[in-house]
Amino acid sequence: MRNVFNKASSPARKFLIIAFVAVSFMLIDSFTPWMKPIYSAVDNVVRPIYWLSNIPLRLEAWSENAVVPRSELERNNLRLTKESLIYHGQLQRMSDLAAENTRLRRLLNATELLVDNVLVTEVIGVSSNPLRHTLTVDRGSDDGVYVGQPLLDAQGLMGQIIDVHTNHSTALLITDMSHALPVQVLRNGVRSIAQGLSDYNLLQLQFVSPTSDVVVGDTLVSSGLGGLYPVGYPVGTIISIERNPGDSFLNIQVDPSAEIDRSRHLLLVFTSSGADSDAAAP
Repeated sequence: MRNVFNKASSPARKFLIIAFVAVSFMLIDSFTPWMKPIYSAVDNVVRPIYWLSNIPLRLEAWSENAVVPRSELERNNLRLTKESLIYHGQLQRMSDLAAENTRLRRLLNATELLVDNVLVTEVIGVSSNPLRHTLTVDRGSDDGVYVGQPLLDAQGLMGQIIDVHTNHSTALLITDMSHALPVQVLRNGVRSIAQGLSDYNLLQLQFVSPTSDVVVGDTLVSSGLGGLYPVGYPVGTIISIERNPGDSFLNIQVDPSAEIDRSRHLLLVFTSSGADSDAAAP
C-alpha cells in the first residue's frame, strides 16, 4: 500500500519541487541582482547560435540586393541619365534666370538716376553685318517710341532709335562707324566727339587738341550739343591717349560704359524735347 502511495505522490512531489524552485528563481530575479551574471553568461553562449541561424536569411537578402537582372540595371541607368539631363537643364535655366534678375535689378536702379520717363524694352534682334551696329527692340509706335529716342542700358548710353514700326523699332548703336556723339569730360567739361569704330568695345575721340586737359581714366558723358542726346548720360572711359609728333589732334580711345554687345533689357528714355517734337509732328 505504501509503495502505491509513493508511486502516486512521486510526480506530484516533483512538480511541487520544480514549482518551488521556479518561484524561488523568480523572486530572486525580481528582488536581487544575483541572476544577472547568469543571464550574461547564457547570452554569450547563445548569441553565436542566433548569428549562425540567421545566416540563410542574410544570404537571401544579400542575393536580392546584389543579383539584379541586367535589363533592370539598364532601365535604371536610362532613367537616371534622363533625370540627370533634366536636372542639369533646370539648373542652367535657374542660372539664366538669376543672371536676368540681376540685370533687371541693375536696370531698375539705373532708372532712379533719370529725370525723364523711361520704358523698359528687350532686344529681339541684332544686325548680321559686323560693320553695321544696329539692333531691334520689342517696342514701337504703339508704345510711343519715336525716331531719335535715346536708348540706354544699366551702365550707360547705347544709341538712339532710327526707325519705328508698330510693335518694334530699330536702334543705331554708338559704336557704329557712322555714329558720332558729342561728349564732354565729366571732370572739367572739355568737349569732343566720340566716333564709333564698328568695335563693340571701343570708341575714338575726335578733334582733341594736344593741349587739352584729358587723362586716362576720365569719364565721358553726353554733352547735349546738337540735340542728339540729352546732357549727362554716361558714354565711356578714356583708356589710352597717344601723342604723335606732327599730328594736330590726340589719338584717344574710349571704353564704352554700356555693355553694347551683351545687354538684353534696355531703357527707352522719353525726353521732353523728343515728346514735344513727336507731338508737333503732323
